[in-house]
Amino acid sequence: MTFGEKVKNARKQKNISQDDLATAMEVSRRTVTSWETDRALPRSRRVYEKLASFLEVNINYLLSEDDAFVLEATEKYGMRAGRDAQKLMAEVTGLFAGGEMAEEDMDAFMFVVQQAYLDAKMKNRKYASGKAEG
Repeated sequence: MTFGEKVKNARKQKNISQDDLATAMEVSRRTVTSWETDRALPRSRRVYEKLASFLEVNINYLLSEDDAFVLEATEKYGMRAGRDAQKLMAEVTGLFAGGEMAEEDMDAFMFVVQQAYLDAKMKNRKYASGKAEG
């Protein structure tokens, strides 16, 4: 189930309109619609926490491991890095579509890919900031 489906289902279970959710979250109705149609994700962990609290669900229900990785990339390195991380997860997941890899092996592989991406971003940032100073 996608993030958008989870938000929509939780909102409907609580019998809350998109307008009411938008007001509670201090965002526009358009933002809620974007979340529910998987066109956008919240931009910070704080928003995920507030959303989970308001919908009375566990944050881990809303924030999958892949989403947490994209969020971390966004928070540390900006929106472009977040989009790149999201694209990376889609491409890596696509490599194994219909494959025979055990779930625990897939989880380990995804963790290593995510960590390699974040390490590369950190090293690139250090290099870029060192170059700018020198």
